[in-house]
Amino acid sequence: MAQLRAHHVRLTTFIQATEDEDKVLDAIATFIPEEIDEDDVLFDIVETEGYFGNPIKVVNVEIKRSKAVRKFLEYFKELLSGEDKRYLLDHLDEKVDEEGTFYVRFNKQKAYLGEAEVDEGADVIQVRIKVKAFPMRKEAVVKAVREWLEE
Repeated sequence: MAQLRAHHVRLTTFIQATEDEDKVLDAIATFIPEEIDEDDVLFDIVETEGYFGNPIKVVNVEIKRSKAVRKFLEYFKELLSGEDKRYLLDHLDEKVDEEGTFYVRFNKQKAYLGEAEVDEGADVIQVRIKVKAFPMRKEAVVKAVREWLEE
């Protein structure tokens, strides 16, 4: 059984001035399994300004403890449709960086409805998984993620 191991997971999205903050937080919650203890999920919201001076909030969520990360990864894999898994497998080389981080972007509107749909658009929730692999090289991470997704 191929099990992906990771150091930590980060989820990031933006709340535009025109969006309801609670709805965006509900959308991001779609990706956090209920079994994870609240103390293991670090929420951070930073207020900033967009290019045209419009207010924007940046939401960062981090899961660091290994037990919580394991639960997240199991849940995350269950959320992925067969079509999304195929898409990620087909684009895996561009979804993993040289530092061993696996990037997946999801449609924020669908996430609010409780659906996880991989999306390359602008209005997304980005999930970054810092994968544990030995040796820590991009090729090893791509191989680990591929085996995990193909299982």
